[in-house]
Amino acid sequence: MSLPHSNYDPRRVCLNPFPDIDFGKHRRTVGVYAAGGLFAFANWLFLDACILSAHAKAPWGQPDTPAPVHVTFVDWIPGICSLLGFLVVNLIDKDRVRGEDTFGDSRAVWRARLFLFLGFALMAGGFAGSVTVLVLKYVIPDHAEQFKYYGYANVGQNVALMISVIVLWMAQNASSEYEYNLTL
Repeated sequence: MSLPHSNYDPRRVCLNPFPDIDFGKHRRTVGVYAAGGLFAFANWLFLDACILSAHAKAPWGQPDTPAPVHVTFVDWIPGICSLLGFLVVNLIDKDRVRGEDTFGDSRAVWRARLFLFLGFALMAGGFAGSVTVLVLKYVIPDHAEQFKYYGYANVGQNVALMISVIVLWMAQNASSEYEYNLTL
């Protein structure tokens, strides 16, 4: 081991610990606002590409030719999948996934984990679909760089949505200022 034995914790997964950023009593609020900002940025990025596509003109120096490519419904499908995955992941009760909630149906933990998997699968499918659309529609036909931006925006939207889900999940699992744990 390269770490001193006094700093080593055998339960740790990563050798290099994540930075310890302390937001104090506002960590949940900061996380929720950061996730909301990422969500807004993701959708703004793709809508910007759609608006640019609607007003696209021919490449510079070729005024008689029409624009070679526009954003179509095929470009919207990966974002729709990621948005559905975003909703599914954030609608799941976090206590059910951990198995801490003992009341109710005994199969609730299994179902919650299944829906969590389906939500992340929708998001991964959206990301894979956006990369596929980027490559097949924009990169292989070798369009001008101004038209490749539509594909880059699609991939950027899906990445920002995935990061937003992770930030929101971590923010919701953070302890709150108003949360008390009483044990007998």
